[in-house]
Amino acid sequence: MLGFREFRIRLRPAGSPGPAAPGGVPADRSAEFAAELEAPLAQLDVIAAEADRIRATAVREAAARRRAAALRAEGVVRAAREQALEVRGETASRIRREAAAEAARTEAASRRTVERLREREVERIPAFVARIVAQVTGELTVVQGPERRGSD
Repeated sequence: MLGFREFRIRLRPAGSPGPAAPGGVPADRSAEFAAELEAPLAQLDVIAAEADRIRATAVREAAARRRAAALRAEGVVRAAREQALEVRGETASRIRREAAAEAARTEAASRRTVERLREREVERIPAFVARIVAQVTGELTVVQGPERRGSD
């Protein structure tokens, strides 16, 4: 696209035929046309400068909006990470509580089982002892013989 100054230079007539000057040679009106174009071209230069200023302002504002959006996005990501860490911490805490409760239940069940086994063994001990005593006395009876049994 041509700038306004280049446009103005291209529009300058090299020479325009005008009303005939004395002697039949056409008058050069290029200075006259240049004077007529000077004010509109100056106005175009002012408009171009204003457009450049507006464009630069728009570019700065767009960059500022992008930076603000990036900062908001970073804030959202940071908040999401913090929330995820919080949820992860709560989940870990809940899992630890559940594991501790399960361990306590398992330990209590184990203790009950041990107690039941101990009680059974305690109940079995007299029977076991009685069997041993019977076995020993039976062996003594066999060793000593039936005649000695009656003399006691």
